[in-house]
Amino acid sequence: MFLLVLWEAAVRLLMIEPWLLPAPSAILRALGEGGPLFAQHTAVTLYESLLGFLLAVVLAFALAFAMDALPLVRRALYPLLVASQTVPIISVAPLFLIWFGYGLLPKVLVAVLVCFFPVAVSLLDGLAGVDGELIDLLRSMGASRLTQLRLVKLPAALPALFSGLKIAATYSIMGAVIGEWLGAQAGLGYYMTLSQRSFATARVFAGIGIITLLSLAVFKVIELLEHRLMPWLRLRSEE
Repeated sequence: MFLLVLWEAAVRLLMIEPWLLPAPSAILRALGEGGPLFAQHTAVTLYESLLGFLLAVVLAFALAFAMDALPLVRRALYPLLVASQTVPIISVAPLFLIWFGYGLLPKVLVAVLVCFFPVAVSLLDGLAGVDGELIDLLRSMGASRLTQLRLVKLPAALPALFSGLKIAATYSIMGAVIGEWLGAQAGLGYYMTLSQRSFATARVFAGIGIITLLSLAVFKVIELLEHRLMPWLRLRSEE
C-alpha cells in the first residue's frame, strides 16, 4: 500500500504524462470503466491457459511414466527434452500462427510448451528418487509395475510433482498471453496490444494487474490441491 501511495504522489508531483506512467488511481479508473470488456478478455485468456495446462499435464504424465519405466526411452528423450528449453517460446509462437492461424489452437500450444517441461521433469525426478528398497519389497511380493507405481512411486513423487505443477500453472497464463500478443482476436494479450498502440497505458497496467491476479489464483488452487492430497504437509506446518 505504501508503494502505491508513493507511486500516486510521484506521478502527481512530478506531473508525469498519463501515457508514460499512469497513477494507480487512473489504472483503477480504467479497470472500472472497462470492466465488462476486461471480463470478456479475461475469460478467453483463462480458458486458453487452463486448456493448455491440462493438456501439458496429460502429456507430461505419459512421457514421464514412459521414461521412468524404460531407461532406453529416458536416455533417448531426456536430452531432447532439455534441449527444447533452449529455444525461446517467443520465437516459436509465430510459427504456430503461420501453421494454425489466429484461433484458439496456437495459444493453447504455446501454453502447452511452457507448462510441459516443469511438470515432466519434476515428475520424472520424483519417480526416480523413490527408495529402491521399497520397490524391491513390492517386487518380492509379486507386485506389478502398475501396483508399484500406485502404492509407492506416485505418492513419493507428489512433492516434486506439485513443485512443477505450481510453476507450470503460473506459466500457463503467461503462455496464453504471449500467444495473444503475437496474433489473436480476443484475450488479455490482444487487449493490451490494442491499448499499447493507442497509448492507453492505464489499460495496459490494468491488464498486467489482472494477469498477475490470475497467476496468483491458479497458483493458490494448485497449492490447495497439494494440501488436499498431502495432508501431512499441513500438519507439519502447524507444528
